[in-house]
Amino acid sequence: MLSDRQQLILNAIVDNYIHSAEPVGSRTISKREGIGFSSATIRNEMSDLEELGYLEQPHTSAGRVPSTKGYRFYVDNLIQPHLLDDGELGKLKQLFAERILHSEQVVEYTAQILSQLTNYTAVVLGPEIFEHRLKHIQIVPLNEQQAVAIVVTHTGRVENKLIDLPEGIGSGEIERLVNLLNSRLADVPLWQLRQRLYQEISGEMRRHAEQYEEMLRVLDQSLTQEEDRVYLRGATKIMNQPEFRDVDKVKDILELLEQNDQLLHLFGMPADGLRVRIGQENQLDAIKQCSIITTSYSLGGKPVGMVGILGPTRMEYGRVITVLNYLAEGLSRMLTSQFEK
Repeated sequence: MLSDRQQLILNAIVDNYIHSAEPVGSRTISKREGIGFSSATIRNEMSDLEELGYLEQPHTSAGRVPSTKGYRFYVDNLIQPHLLDDGELGKLKQLFAERILHSEQVVEYTAQILSQLTNYTAVVLGPEIFEHRLKHIQIVPLNEQQAVAIVVTHTGRVENKLIDLPEGIGSGEIERLVNLLNSRLADVPLWQLRQRLYQEISGEMRRHAEQYEEMLRVLDQSLTQEEDRVYLRGATKIMNQPEFRDVDKVKDILELLEQNDQLLHLFGMPADGLRVRIGQENQLDAIKQCSIITTSYSLGGKPVGMVGILGPTRMEYGRVITVLNYLAEGLSRMLTSQFEK
């Protein structure tokens, strides 16, 4: 455990770096109100914090920056609640004062306001993503080249999709594969279908389907949802951050944000409470220099969707968490109120 002095210095370094985007030196920290230690003492503590893995020293600078471990300690132990100003509160209250009939409109506006207030990339997953589970799928050939894929959910939602068939595929083989899908994917949430197809079914298909690659493509087509209800706003705002002004650094992030499947798995299935994933804690290389903060919103007490932010590791964690919690609570109240009418 860090000493009180180390915690005070780490807190000051993180706070300074969040707002300046410049490596922090001991003299800068010694001048901060409430520190009360000499530059030499702070320098020694910073050296110890670096040795413990809480700070890093960029090659081109004498100052230090927080590491993933440093940010994690800050978020878990040092972060202070952020008080929203009147303008921010006004925008949030206005959202929930609007008479919006459709929940998807509320969710879309939420993404927009979230991005505006934080100046980061906002992602909101609508409740439809998590409500619908597969009841069964049918593939009905129209001719030798095309078929209609019919996906039916347990809520009665029906989606029809025109798909291209591989040359020479027989109706018997299509039927066998459809039976395989229905036996293995029944009751799976729609947003997980394609992931499960590749993780659990592709191997079995390889053993039984002569045209494995082609049939996998057909099934992928069949299970792709046209409307994933992923609301994304402020995709390019990451480029406003000093550490991401090099286009090569953000190219992979921007490409990632264009893929709904990836966003669904990044922001995840709703679970109660706040989640913060920082820098190296993220599995994808494209976002190793980013943090993702999410929280769920509920309908009748059950988590049904997610609001989240993607930004640099050097983000204003306290402010983002406050805004996310306020929006999630407001969304939950509004959706529950509409549901109970």
